[in-house]
Amino acid sequence: MLKKGSKLYSILTGTCPKCQNESMYLSKNAYNLSRIFEMHEKCSHCGLKYKIEPSFFFGAMYVSYGVGIAFGVAAFVISYLMFKTDLKTAFIAIIGALIVFMPIIMRVSRNIWINIFVHYDKNAVKK
Repeated sequence: MLKKGSKLYSILTGTCPKCQNESMYLSKNAYNLSRIFEMHEKCSHCGLKYKIEPSFFFGAMYVSYGVGIAFGVAAFVISYLMFKTDLKTAFIAIIGALIVFMPIIMRVSRNIWINIFVHYDKNAVKK
């Protein structure tokens, strides 16, 4: 499931979607908020340019909406259905989860967005 060569591997690890040998981000820590969006210009292994066109990652905003909804629903299910809290507490849990996981959501959204357009090539490093 999480083998090198799968989209899920690249999305969850933040590695180059073409060769999956290098992290796309300068800082691996998503909670380093001053460097959250700083990326390498291109992959040092396969040469893939990450910013495919100007403003390429603006589309990741739409993906982040869906990912945020998924995190919010998960927070609601865990707090309201599993822990049997009232609705007010469940909504506070949703807000808390979205604030705490915002850096993760932003990075995962970028990873999903670039993986829509770039596919794994096992021979990319050899080229």
